This record gives sequence, C-alpha cells and structure tokens, in this order.
Amino acid sequence: MKSKWFELKPKAIYLRKRGYSLRRIEHRLMIPRSTLSGWFKDIRLNKKQKEELLENWKNALIKARKGAVIWHNKQKEKRIKEAENSAMETLKKIDLNDKNILELALAFLYLGEGSKNNSETALGSSSPLILKFFLSLLINIYNINTEKISCDLSLRADQNPNEMKQYWSRMLKLPLSCFKQAHLDKRTEGKKTYSYYKGVCNIRYGNIAIQRKLIFIANLFCQKVIEKRGI
Repeated sequence: MKSKWFELKPKAIYLRKRGYSLRRIEHRLMIPRSTLSGWFKDIRLNKKQKEELLENWKNALIKARKGAVIWHNKQKEKRIKEAENSAMETLKKIDLNDKNILELALAFLYLGEGSKNNSETALGSSSPLILKFFLSLLINIYNINTEKISCDLSLRADQNPNEMKQYWSRMLKLPLSCFKQAHLDKRTEGKKTYSYYKGVCNIRYGNIAIQRKLIFIANLFCQKVIEKRGI
C-alpha cells in the first residue's frame, strides 16, 4: 500500500541530493521524518552534496540564532515595559508630598550608600540621578544651608578636573565654589575613560545629626517590619 506522500517521493529525493537536510525537506513538503528516512536510506551523497548539506545547515543555524536573538529581545522589551507599568501603578499609590515617606526613602538610600564613619552627612555616587535625589531631599526635608555643602570628585587619570567640576556643578545646580578637591586615580593611567563616565561626586554636609537620624530610621523600620512579620 502506497503512502499518501508517495507522489512526493521523487521531489523529496531530488531535494535530498541537492543537499537539503531532513528537517528542511520535512518542513517544505510536510512529510514525516520517519518516511523520509526510509526513502533516503540508500542515497549516498557525494563530497559536493555533503558540502552543500553542511553549508545549508550552517546557514540555517545562523538564521535560527538571529531569529532567537530577535525573539528574546522582543520578550525582554515586553518584560521591561511590564515592569515599568507595574512600577507606575505602585507610585500612583504613594503620596510624594508626604515628607515622612520621602525621609524614609532617603534613609534607605543613606543606609546603603551613605558615609557612616565621618562626622558628617555625606554620599558619593557616579549617578547624577542618585545625587540629585539625595541633595533635593536634604534641602526639602532638613532645609539645609547649601552654602555649607562641599563636594569633591574621584576621577580617572585622563579626566580634566576643571571640566568635571563644571559638569557636576551644572548637574546638581550647585555653585562651582562648592567643588573643592578632585582626586585622580593614578592606577588608571594609560587607560581611556568612556565619555559617559564623569567620575564619582561626593556630596558632604558638615552635620552628623542628619546622618544619625537617617540610619536610625532605616534600621528601626527594618526591625519593626521583621517583628511584625514574625521572622
């Protein structure tokens, strides 16, 4: 009894001898691989046919990889957008005019990134966003005198201190006079710095009371949450 694909056998054999893979013929003619294997068992490919088969396999692999990259990138973009939308929904529930919430957020930033050894309230970062947040809340919550703020920079060896002071002065909207020292890391000599990297800016305010309060807020809040959850 002939199979329902029997009429396609000559075409399948022709494609196989041209170097087509089993998978490619299977998808093209919609014939089960088990049937194709039986038809092709006596076919002996010559060197040229084998080379064509290998080349087709390589091209198919490259195409499949490119397709996989595109698919994964689209999926990643989708997950990032979902995360952003979820974050926006959370922020809608938070009163950004509530200074208690803002002070709590500042406390956790300080617990993670702020200076805890010196007798001052200080935080360093290479991120303008983090430093703007830190500075704006210090001014908004504690009404600090910006004239008492000092900043110093930690730079790579090929960075120009004056240019970097001007950059951070613009970003943080602080007078250039607030920027005192710039330390160059000699270990980076001979290594080119990426244009987007502007060094680390350390904001210092000579008041340890704020530092102490922020650390107590963060630690006590953690403790209360742990106790409430029974951990």
